[in-house]
This record gives sequence, C-alpha cells and structure tokens, in this order.
Amino acid sequence: MALGRGCGWLLLCVCALISLKADGYFVDITLVESAVAKGAVCLDGSPPAYHMSPGFGSGVNNWLVQIEGGGWCNNVTTCLARKNTRLGSSKAMVKQLAFSGIFSKGQELNPDFYSWNKVKVRYCDGSSFTGDVESVDPDTNLHFRGARVFQAVIEDLLAKGMSHAENALLSGCSAGGLTSILHCDKFRGLLPGAKVKCLADAGYFINANDITGAEH
Repeated sequence: MALGRGCGWLLLCVCALISLKADGYFVDITLVESAVAKGAVCLDGSPPAYHMSPGFGSGVNNWLVQIEGGGWCNNVTTCLARKNTRLGSSKAMVKQLAFSGIFSKGQELNPDFYSWNKVKVRYCDGSSFTGDVESVDPDTNLHFRGARVFQAVIEDLLAKGMSHAENALLSGCSAGGLTSILHCDKFRGLLPGAKVKCLADAGYFINANDITGAEH
C-alpha cells in the first residue's frame, strides 16, 4: 500500500514536470531596491519583489498583474513567525518562479493573455498590502508597510511601460484576491488611459465559525 502511494506521488510529480516543460517557463525575480528609501519594505525590512514576463505582439500594451496570496499575520507573534520566510522577506524568496496557466505564452493554452505582460507580485507584508506604520519596534524589527509596497511596485511597473497600458487586469487569490479588491480603485486611478478590471479569486475573508466551531 505504501509503495502504491509512493508510486502515485511520483507519477503526479512526473506529470507536473511534463506539464511545466510543455507549458511553463521560469522568470527571474526583480527586487525593487529603490523602494527601500521610501520605506516600502517587507516585514523584515528587505525590498519588495516581483517576477515579470514582457508582453509581445498584439499584447505589448496589455498587462496582467497578479498578487500572490498567503493569508494574514494578525499579531506580533504570527508576523514574527513569517518575518524570515518568503511571506515576510524577499531574502527568502526563490530567484526564479515557474509561470504557467494564465501566465502561459501558448496561444492555444492561454488565448486571452498569452501575449500580455505578465507580473507576479510577491506578498511579504502579511496584510494584503494595507499597512503604513512609520515606527518600527527595535525589539521585533517588524515593518508594516504593505500600502507603500503596493505603490512602489506599481510605480516600478509604470516606469517599465505599464503607463502605456491599453488594458490591465489586477488579480489575486486569497490574500492576493483581497488585495485586488482593496486596491482596485487605486490601480485604476494610476492607469487613466487604460481599460482596467480587477478579479478577486477567493478574496473575501468572512467572519464565521469553521466546521470545528472555531472562530475566524
């Protein structure tokens, strides 16, 4: 039985690698070093980051900006727990990220967005890019600067051609989906000449009891 389960996982991994080889590609990380001087930093004070695949052909002026998810940290203890992980520090992020699916460059696989500029914004502030606290407790060295991070990343993208966007989609899943809701109007305001849409995938955080009765 254990051998069967092991073979099943192996087959799943092989299929995933084959799918990535056929459809996916790796994109280098971009650190927004200039953001540090503006105080736009991750929980640990490191610069924000994203991965970008340039558009081509008819999609050169169209932009898909997707925000990474990862839940929230809602107190000092939980924020400290993620401060030195990829969800709190760009130092812990992978240097290359696999792009596939909606990020695919294949027209048959991704007819709507294959030629667009595609951006994956890394999530490292723990609060859906909403924090803007100037002070930093020296005992924890936690920086709550998510709102500044969002602004700095978008400004960096504008300088790289997004200011000429004709169409732009801001999307995200979970905490990233909530980000797309909270920042949709700001994103639209920074692109006055573009047709802008926002898509939230599982971005509503509902106050409810789970199946165990615990409150969330």
